[in-house]
This record gives sequence, structure tokens and C-alpha cells, in this order.
Amino acid sequence: MRERLQLTEEDGLRALEDHARDKAAFARAKYGGTIGFEEMRAILEDPEVVRFQTELRFDGQLLPGEFAHLEARGDRASEGYSLFVHPSFAQRPDVLPMLIAYHLVRVNYGDMATTDAAELFGSTLLGIDREEYYAALCGFSDALA
Repeated sequence: MRERLQLTEEDGLRALEDHARDKAAFARAKYGGTIGFEEMRAILEDPEVVRFQTELRFDGQLLPGEFAHLEARGDRASEGYSLFVHPSFAQRPDVLPMLIAYHLVRVNYGDMATTDAAELFGSTLLGIDREEYYAALCGFSDALA
């Protein structure tokens, strides 16, 4: 009789992070290695990268220090999402890819998404060190607080 493999929650989280990193690497390769705002707009429309339709908006209510907030458009993920980005970033195409990328893990993985997976996805997609990515996001948030 074969022994059953026992997977742990840690195994599941590692698999999620690996998948998020692989998805980001795929998108980075597909869109040419440098992800600016135009590439990010294309990524938002690409079902190979972003599982559910996601609309970018600059008119939502955000909490103090919140640079963006993702909201489902209905009861099912298939109805899509609205990503509300702080209006102060509307004219900052240089930083929008960082802000958007962080939230795409939740679009793709729902409630299973973790901050670690979001940081791995964003840093891999943008080709920067994870700590550098995290520090940049904190800086954007701190500037709004």
C-alpha cells in the first residue's frame, strides 16, 4: 500500500508564491522585459496573465495611506474587478505599474492571495528586488498618510 503524501498549509502557500512568480515571469517575457504603463494596460487586458477583467479607476474612496483598493464588481470573480488607485497617481505613469501589480495577485487567486505572493509577483514582473519593491510601495503609502 502506498503512503499518502501529506501537504501542509506551508506547502500550499509556497505553491501559490511559485505560481505567482512564474505568472509574473511569463508576463515580463511576453511584454518585453520592461513593464511601463502601456505594457501594464495590455497586461490588464490579457487573460493569460490577469484571470478576471480588471478596470483601472481613479475615483474611489480610499483609506488614509491606501494607494489603491481592489473591489469585486459582483458576487462572482467572473464579474470582474475595479482597481481604485489614489487620484494623485493618475498622472504618474512611472509608478502605476508598481501599484497595479501588487493587486493583481488578488484578482488571480482571490482570498488565497498573500502579501508575500503580491510582493513576489510585483517585483518579478517589474524586474526589481523584492525589498526594493516593498520599500517603494511603503513610500507611496507613507506619502498619502
